[in-house]
Amino acid sequence: MSDNRSELGRPASSKRRLKDLLLQKDNRFCADCNAPDPQWASANIGVFICLKCCGVHRSLGAHVSKVLSVTLDEWSDEEINGMIEVGGNSSANSIYEAYISQGSVKPGPDASHEQRKNFIRSKYERQEFLKPSLRIKSGRMNPPSSISRGIMDGIMDNFRSISGSREEGKEGFIGNLKVKVIKGTDLAIRDMMTSDPYVIFTLGHQTVQTTVIKSNLNPVWNEELMLSVTRPFGLLNLKVFDYDLFSSDDIMGEADIDLHPLITSAMAYGDPSMFDDMQIGIWLKSHDNALIDDSEVKIVGGKVKQEILIKLQNVESGELELALEWMPLES
Repeated sequence: MSDNRSELGRPASSKRRLKDLLLQKDNRFCADCNAPDPQWASANIGVFICLKCCGVHRSLGAHVSKVLSVTLDEWSDEEINGMIEVGGNSSANSIYEAYISQGSVKPGPDASHEQRKNFIRSKYERQEFLKPSLRIKSGRMNPPSSISRGIMDGIMDNFRSISGSREEGKEGFIGNLKVKVIKGTDLAIRDMMTSDPYVIFTLGHQTVQTTVIKSNLNPVWNEELMLSVTRPFGLLNLKVFDYDLFSSDDIMGEADIDLHPLITSAMAYGDPSMFDDMQIGIWLKSHDNALIDDSEVKIVGGKVKQEILIKLQNVESGELELALEWMPLES
């Protein structure tokens, strides 16, 4: 029997797949400092790294980066499949280093431990170089049963959800939802006198996150996030957290947003560019939702938009101002 899935064939086949991936050109240098011949990897992030960067990755904890030796450690099929799905260092860096600021310098092979530590923590733990719409909650905020998924798993879930639904075309993917997080008001205190808030949105298997606003109970984000929408679509859930560097992030309230008024109204009218500015739908305030006021769905400048003012639930105080925009499939 030559089936690669057989019990006898699986370990050798898996090791060969990992070594073949390591031999690819972009994986012959450390993902974080470009040192040659990396022999270590972060299995949950999907990158090959050198011994010096490996030490920093270990210090982040396995919930952020699970470090394994390419040659000495035993790898599960799931871990190897995850590395292959990410595609290697170039693919991962195109995500994690997409938005490196001018003040951030990538370390070289001879960089000091402190330089490596600062860069690697910014890159993976704080996700400072990610496109804001792809920032997701880190393992610290997950329940213990899901900590081992890792940051890259969540990002790949988001990509798979978007690309897969687009491939489905008419059967699944129906459009994109742009969520603009405008500001928060009178948010709850979770530190000594203030909080460091950020917002996480979840729709189906997708999760996106705003940036963290330091020491502010009335933060202004004006930040746009993007989610793909497939049929059937459910509620859009939001959670506000207080970022903590050395402990679990504290929740500062949550709410569910009903997308049906926005999407069904938009679909009923078709191409919004054919209409003048007008109201086409409404989400009514009631005792069983988080609305502060009725939320109207409008065509504005040829686009379908909805402004929402939310009273955060399960918390002592806090409001959130949002603006949604429906972006239908192109004909």
